[in-house]
Amino acid sequence: MEEGAKLKMRGRGAQINPANRFESAQTVRMEAVAIDDWTETDSSTIYLEQEAKSLVNKVDSPDVNMFYSMNPYQGCEHGCVYCYARNSHEYWGFSAGLDFERKIIIKRNAAELLRKFLLRPAWECQPLSISGNTDCYQPAEQRFRITRRLIEVCQEFNQPIGIITKNAGVLRDADLLEKMAEKKLASVLVSINSLDESLRRKMEPRTTTGEQRLRIIRELSAKNVHTGVMIGPVIPGLNDHELPVILERAAEAGARFAAYTFVRLNGAVKLIFHDWLYEQFPDRADKVWHAIENGHGGKVNDSRFGTRMRGEGPQAEIIRQQFKKFSQLYGLNSERWSLDTGLFTVPGKQMKLF
Repeated sequence: MEEGAKLKMRGRGAQINPANRFESAQTVRMEAVAIDDWTETDSSTIYLEQEAKSLVNKVDSPDVNMFYSMNPYQGCEHGCVYCYARNSHEYWGFSAGLDFERKIIIKRNAAELLRKFLLRPAWECQPLSISGNTDCYQPAEQRFRITRRLIEVCQEFNQPIGIITKNAGVLRDADLLEKMAEKKLASVLVSINSLDESLRRKMEPRTTTGEQRLRIIRELSAKNVHTGVMIGPVIPGLNDHELPVILERAAEAGARFAAYTFVRLNGAVKLIFHDWLYEQFPDRADKVWHAIENGHGGKVNDSRFGTRMRGEGPQAEIIRQQFKKFSQLYGLNSERWSLDTGLFTVPGKQMKLF
């Protein structure tokens, strides 16, 4: 059964568990039978704590504005149905569908791994991105507080960081970010792809509201933290019409820079999104699906660097021009700014005397 069992769970983005491409055998529920002892219909989240072997990853993608990334959690309870990171859950032996939202891997030794990494003599300071894959402020952070410990380690080393999140939990750590921002050591990118609550609840079921995300920008900007907005992904026929107003509202809240991505449905995300789209929006599903295909040369995904994030064709070009026009209109991306890598220091290291 290619798409797995249909499970119908409230509060989840995916409603299927597609087959793991790395698994030769699959166990699926073909039909509900009273005597079956199945647990897949349990929508509760399971936290799987582990001692990770590594944390910091070098980012080789030339069209991603980051050098190194670290993710304290694998899987993400936010449940964003379009999330490209879903495919990474297959490397852990899980499905990119419901498993990605329900089975969250906790790297409980992340702070220790980061400290060990920064102590390496070979480390030449570059910005580190927290949440290059999954959101570091997803609900698990309220319980495990790993992200805060990572920020504390970076503050100790004067290690610059960039954070991308869609969760207002980041405001809990505003005290640390404010102090780091004074030295140009912190930047936060807030992901907003809709201010329509009806759409958000369907597409990103366990995230904070659009208004709350604007609040993140407002409060961090007031503390002089370099803050921006990521509109991603832009999905033609669903949220593309919101791009101008999101840029306007974000700029009013204090955002200083902006970015966007065009939706791409790679790997198992294609199955998950297709199932979701035709169930939630049957009246316009065909139109949306074909618009996505038109943005990727007849497919719903393009792996080519340079075009995979922006799409191509008339519709993608309209989105690009709108983003450029309204970013300029609202004063976004108007300044050159970068994190300071020159302040990095190993705590307690003695200065050589000459």
